[in-house]
Amino acid sequence: MGVQVISRDGRAEYAVIPWSEYQALLEAAGQVVAPAPAESAEAPATATASASLPELRELAQLRDAKGLAAEQLARSVGISPSYLATIEAGERVPDAAIRRSLAWHLGIAGWSEPA
Repeated sequence: MGVQVISRDGRAEYAVIPWSEYQALLEAAGQVVAPAPAESAEAPATATASASLPELRELAQLRDAKGLAAEQLARSVGISPSYLATIEAGERVPDAAIRRSLAWHLGIAGWSEPA
């Protein structure tokens, strides 16, 4: 199995495996095998996801609701507190990786694409 381990602060955080091996693991676990991202219909998936996800401009309220200080969330995500402040102020739009990390640390399923 070709596994790539991604670490942060000296601790393993993610394991990346080839798509075919991921599919085999899902099948072995009795899960429904999902189509490859290139095979899926992009528009319906995006429309469904966007409808149920909070918008990026709600970041500060979501953070406050979780009881997280801006500095704590920023460091957990791996960005500076000042960069988080510019995101919360609507001055910057983070890339997809940062949006996913923010969503994960805030306990939501994902994040909508910027408008």
